[in-house]
Amino acid sequence: MKQTKKSAAAKGAPPSRLIDARIKELGDWRGKMLAHVRALIKQADPDVVEEWKWRGVPVWYHDGMICTGETYKSVVKLTFAKGAALKDPSALFNSSLEGKVRRAIDIHEGDEIDEDAFKTLIRAAVALNKS
Repeated sequence: MKQTKKSAAAKGAPPSRLIDARIKELGDWRGKMLAHVRALIKQADPDVVEEWKWRGVPVWYHDGMICTGETYKSVVKLTFAKGAALKDPSALFNSSLEGKVRRAIDIHEGDEIDEDAFKTLIRAAVALNKS
C-alpha cells in the first residue's frame, strides 16, 4: 500500500487527495483529529488552499502560509507560521511559545479543541497574511 501512496505523489496527485490518504493511513485518533481541524480550517476560510509539503505534511495557505498539520506518535501539531504575531485570547497556543515567529497547538489524544476560538485564530492568520 505504501507504494501506491508514493506513486500517487509522484504522479502529482492533488494535495487534497494526499491529505485524505494520510488521514486514512493514520486510522486512529490522530487521523480523526487531523480531519476535524481540516474541516474547521475550511469552515473558517472557504478559500483556503491545501498543499502537501516536506514528504507528507498538510499545509494550509491563503495569501501566505496559515499553518501546518503535522502528526506524531502522541500529538497532532498545528504550527502557525506567524503565530507569535496573532492575538490568542483563548490561549490555544500551547507549544513553541518561546519562538519569535511561530506558535503551535499540540493536541493530544482525548483533547477537545475550542472550535469557535480555533476558527477565529484561522481568520486572524488569514487577515495577517493579507496585511
